[in-house]
Amino acid sequence: MSDDELKSPTSGWDIHCHTRFSDGTESPATLVSQGKALGLHGVGIADHDTWNGWPEAEAAAKEQRFPLIRGTEITSSVDHTSVHVLGFLYDPANEGLAAMFRRTREAREDRVREMVERISRDYPQITWEAVQRQIGEGNQTTVGRPHIADALVAAGICSDREEAFSTVVSSRSKYYVPVPSPTPAEVTQTVKKAGGAVVVAHVGDRSRNKRLLPDERLEELIDAGLDGIEVYHRGNLPDQRERLLGIARRHHLVVTGGSDWHGKGKPNPLGENLTSDEMVRRLAEGCYLPILRP
Repeated sequence: MSDDELKSPTSGWDIHCHTRFSDGTESPATLVSQGKALGLHGVGIADHDTWNGWPEAEAAAKEQRFPLIRGTEITSSVDHTSVHVLGFLYDPANEGLAAMFRRTREAREDRVREMVERISRDYPQITWEAVQRQIGEGNQTTVGRPHIADALVAAGICSDREEAFSTVVSSRSKYYVPVPSPTPAEVTQTVKKAGGAVVVAHVGDRSRNKRLLPDERLEELIDAGLDGIEVYHRGNLPDQRERLLGIARRHHLVVTGGSDWHGKGKPNPLGENLTSDEMVRRLAEGCYLPILRP
């Protein structure tokens, strides 16, 4: 496999982006305007465990006449390994998917509350109220560790999110609480029943898990209906890109790329990794929702 094959397309769509409706710092409208200014072919909103940002993103896409893919990054886990699944173009009214989101969002909030309680024993200024002040869209926002990190920064305990994630809110810290999640196979099957397409995100990123998801688990996801693999992501180093690209080609899966943009919440620049027009077309085939092309 050549070095060029392991590189992201030089033009296309950034379909893995987060806004203030989860742990991003910018609005969906800003996502659209920045994507257009960069000359991208389109963007995808993929906030964690919610589609609440879709209406604002749709309005901005129509106003700015810029293509949009509607999606969600869904939390799952198996064998003590965290797996994030991107669900695209599904029916947001599907009750099975809505119920899964409700359960996951409630579990996330309970987990954050418990972490805040633990942290407050050593840092009394980190209270639930302090974390709530960092939540961008009130009860429509999916709450997570980044909001605790922002509270730590606001209190002067950490200099930025990166320091917070390497210390106080690290998965290796004494304050960490895992979040109960469905399995990736359950997520895949639920999104497919809602008419959506499913892509497993940054699955080769060693910084996220002590143990990467093995090939046999990926094969199980493929059997469950997986449509694609996010190969082009900054966390997937060349050896993992080669591994994942090989699996995708053997099973004729869609190959995607995304920046995992969070605005100021991460150093990842919008458009850093892209998905080609052809792969976007394949991803959208047969989905409940069309790509929004104003």
